[in-house]
Amino acid sequence: MSISLMLLVIVIILLGWAFSIYNTLVRLKVRITNAWSQIDVQLKRRHDLIPNLVEAVKGYMAYEKDTLERVIKARTQAIDASGLKSKEQAENFLTQTLRSLFAVVERYPELRANQNVLRLQEELTTTENKIAFARQYYNDEVRRFNTKIQVVPSNLVASMAGFQKREFFQIEDKTEKETPKVKL
Repeated sequence: MSISLMLLVIVIILLGWAFSIYNTLVRLKVRITNAWSQIDVQLKRRHDLIPNLVEAVKGYMAYEKDTLERVIKARTQAIDASGLKSKEQAENFLTQTLRSLFAVVERYPELRANQNVLRLQEELTTTENKIAFARQYYNDEVRRFNTKIQVVPSNLVASMAGFQKREFFQIEDKTEKETPKVKL
């Protein structure tokens, strides 16, 4: 076997290896984009449910107008946010304001008995669970991608192809990280 044929075989093997790594990185990047859009779908559902909940409780909570206004303001900020970090902060703030609204609802027996409010609260709770799952999936895909672009030998292909490290969708709210305390 001639040297030029051996060099050609080696070049073909190296190119095949580089293409394989590149395709893996592209697949991971697409999965991250898909994971983010799943979060976006759930956030939109959440944003759509909030005005219905506010409308349902508005009549009962005349004295809690400030709470309702904060929820609507937080919703608007969350809808208007762009970019991972600003969306993350806006959604964390919205979560806090929703918690305060739910706490206020607990103070009104008529609201706790209202089927419409209970249904909306249940839908929001279900949506929050879906958001948490979507965040987890997104962060898992980001972890896989970030690991792949940092380990040898795929880091060589990643740096040549311009793949950049992605950010995790993190919870900044300290109270959201704490274990809830149950008092019986």
